[in-house]
Amino acid sequence: MEALRERDPAHIGAYTLLARLGAGGMGQVYLGRSPGGRLVAIKVIRDEITDHPEALARFRREVETARAVRSAYTANLIDASLDAAPYWLATEYVSGPTLGGAVAERGALPPETCRGLFAALAEGLAAVHEHDVTHRDLKPPNVILAAQGPQLIDFGIARGAGQTALTEAGSGPGTPGFTAPEVLIRNEVGPAADVFALGATIAYAATGRPPFGRGEPAGVSYRAVHEPIDLAGVEPELAQLIEACVVKDPAARPALAEVIVRCGVRTALVEDPSYGGLAALGESVPQTPPRSVPSAPAAPPLGSYELPTASASTPGAYGYTPTQLSGPARRRTRPWMVAVAMGLAVGVGAAFVLLQQEQDKGGGGDEGGGKSPSGAASSPSSSSGAEKGGAPAYAGDKIDRNLWDSVKGQCNLPYEERPSEKFLTSIADPADPEPKDPATIRFDDKVEIGFADMATSAQDAKEAFYVTISVKPPHDIDPSTGKPVEGLLSANANVGYTSKPVDLFGGDGPTEWKYVTYPDDFRNHPQGLDPISAIPLINDPGDWTVQFHHIRTPDDYSSIMCTGFTASK
Repeated sequence: MEALRERDPAHIGAYTLLARLGAGGMGQVYLGRSPGGRLVAIKVIRDEITDHPEALARFRREVETARAVRSAYTANLIDASLDAAPYWLATEYVSGPTLGGAVAERGALPPETCRGLFAALAEGLAAVHEHDVTHRDLKPPNVILAAQGPQLIDFGIARGAGQTALTEAGSGPGTPGFTAPEVLIRNEVGPAADVFALGATIAYAATGRPPFGRGEPAGVSYRAVHEPIDLAGVEPELAQLIEACVVKDPAARPALAEVIVRCGVRTALVEDPSYGGLAALGESVPQTPPRSVPSAPAAPPLGSYELPTASASTPGAYGYTPTQLSGPARRRTRPWMVAVAMGLAVGVGAAFVLLQQEQDKGGGGDEGGGKSPSGAASSPSSSSGAEKGGAPAYAGDKIDRNLWDSVKGQCNLPYEERPSEKFLTSIADPADPEPKDPATIRFDDKVEIGFADMATSAQDAKEAFYVTISVKPPHDIDPSTGKPVEGLLSANANVGYTSKPVDLFGGDGPTEWKYVTYPDDFRNHPQGLDPISAIPLINDPGDWTVQFHHIRTPDDYSSIMCTGFTASK
């Protein structure tokens, strides 16, 4: 849960907003309070994608699903607005940590607690299936450990019997590691796919580890299709039930009623001391907004305020995880794009000196690491907190669906923050003294990326503003080979490789250009693992995406600019 930001509206419909619960590709989720004092969770679809037919269809289906499914294991629909922008829905607010957050905080759950959770979630899924609906995105972040028992949330990609899938080409529904093989291979969605996700979710609860390992989404999905689930250390009887749920053949998986019987529970889950301790981890709920707001209007306001553009980042430990949107969205034209284009002509001759200075301070370079399978140098794990001098550590990896298109010459999603109108960028070949337009030059070795804010002297006194750059290959990369995952070629949905954060207003002032070079100064930082070296450009020819992010902590950063270049074949 986060405090409201200045750009957030004070009200949605008749509801007073109190805090942010999370964000996803489709929109922002808020904690709200009704005029009578009832707490609700409000999902608001981003105004940038309100003219995206698939997004609206998916959102309307979520409303229909929430209205149809009434269960002790789901949050009931309270209200919705589907006639005009802003589109939103309000459900009961369920207090408690997510299963993912609780395990991250406390570690793996005891076997008996896992059995109780197994049976309760199976009963909840059975109630959902009775309405001819499959959840399609069951995973630890979508299970809330409420005091009254676990709750299933986020039916954004739920699907009724006979409905066609709403997915973009090259992207599958669900979450890697929890999505069944038949869904990944054939987009074959049914109750058995939810049983697979249930087994994978309990495997995570029992081990504290992702059920099919960490890494690039395509690599995780490949293991879910072809390799066994990770159950090392799990009690044999519990492990056997999990294995039965995640067999590759959907017809061989047990029915939910059989799962419940095999769990053999004798007491209510809420009476389990371990579960009770986890449910108590929920955050306190603010009763008033953190800033002065006017009284809510009698009718829902339909004026044109600008909603914050939500990132597709992984939420905090106890955050809500809304469904991610696949595919392009309408992009707003920014007046400062002209200034960015002007910045491409700025010289890049000082790159080596600036990079060497950064390396002398402990940033960039190979840092004495070994070699990755791709031949690039590896580095030791970076700090997860702030470094000396207040600089944040490297940005952690997260879901990011922004992609640069060389044909259109632009990225498919809008930026999350508006930078200064004088924020400039440069992309060039460090071996070529003559900078060229990145939309036409093809890179085959290294890419030098520069940025600066040609601000006035009045901005010299600004607080530190750290910028990290992400460089994303066109496809998901197998970290063991440094090349696209064989047989599962799909668009890269992660942020990619990131550079060490640099203070935009530090050094010799805001007008000084800062430079980094790919792949030398870039790493991918998956949660809980050592950094992964950036791959050579020639490993994945095609359109690469470059984003500039305002970074505050390793898990809190937002895009302020997006561009790209084409790597040679």
